Amino acid sequence: MMEQPEDRPFLPNLCNGWAVLVVIVVAELMAIVLTLMGGFYKPFSFNQLAINSFFMQWVGITSAGLLCGWRQYLNRQAVAVAAVLVVLIVAADTLLFSVLAQVFKHWVNGQVLSAGLLDANVWRATLIAAILAGMTMRYFYVQEELLRRRESELKARIQSLQSRIRPHFLFNSMNIISSLIAVDPDTAEQVVEDLSQLFRASLKESEGLVELEEELDLCRRYVRIEQLRMGDRLAVEWQVDDRVLTQKIPLLMLQPLLENAIYHGIQPLPEGGKILIAASVQQGQVVIDVQNPRAKTAVATTGNRMALDNIGHRLQALHGRKGLLDVKETAIWFQVTIRFPCAGSKEG
Repeated sequence: MMEQPEDRPFLPNLCNGWAVLVVIVVAELMAIVLTLMGGFYKPFSFNQLAINSFFMQWVGITSAGLLCGWRQYLNRQAVAVAAVLVVLIVAADTLLFSVLAQVFKHWVNGQVLSAGLLDANVWRATLIAAILAGMTMRYFYVQEELLRRRESELKARIQSLQSRIRPHFLFNSMNIISSLIAVDPDTAEQVVEDLSQLFRASLKESEGLVELEEELDLCRRYVRIEQLRMGDRLAVEWQVDDRVLTQKIPLLMLQPLLENAIYHGIQPLPEGGKILIAASVQQGQVVIDVQNPRAKTAVATTGNRMALDNIGHRLQALHGRKGLLDVKETAIWFQVTIRFPCAGSKEG
């Protein structure tokens, strides 16, 4: 039986505002469907719709509250066990409110309570709720499997990209080292150290998180090597807010952007140009910009697009809809902007 991984909860968080809104909308749709189905046997009644809505909303909200309270326990169970427990919780909650509804109905009509409280309507409502809960759990299971498969494929693509260092960059670095050994051994030693740090980072696990300061250090090492090759044609301006240095980001997320900026932006220009790297905190979000000039005849390459897509997927896997990658381009410049929630800020 498949165990539920700790970092991938099977049951979503039903306590946040968006989830509650979804529960309310679904419950109201079910109330409308039940009322319309009853219209086959008797005329449509807004009074009946109000009663069904009241009942469905109470069942939906209380069930969501119970599942929210039990979420951590359920997510520690095997998927099949968690699904069965969810169905039982929803069914029991529906049964309870169905009985309470019968009691309230008898009280309003002045009838005496009897064993007939558990009539066919009560069991019918409980059965419908159990079926709907089972279908919902099946949806969550299929969604979880698709997400797991997509992330597995993404991880393989990221590892493939990380393990592939541009041959030209490696050859150029070795040529730089060999040419500097005799005339400037200190610089040659620095190039060897920078190159070794870049290789070490490329061999780490792709899902690792590092502080932004460490990622920027790798970028600076990469730039130092490229500046030895390109000379004055390559200039880099760093505008980094100290508040973002301790923020965690996926390893080797910025370095590929800087690499693309050099190979697709600066290198085709005979006169070279300047790359701007800016990082700041704006409205509770970390905002990172990488901007480079571009030749008028420059076109987007497959390798550039693949790197951008993978970075976007990594952001979404880590931050969901709050992790964004935006690309803006004109005839003379190209800019990539990364946004994700700042650690310590309140997320909605």
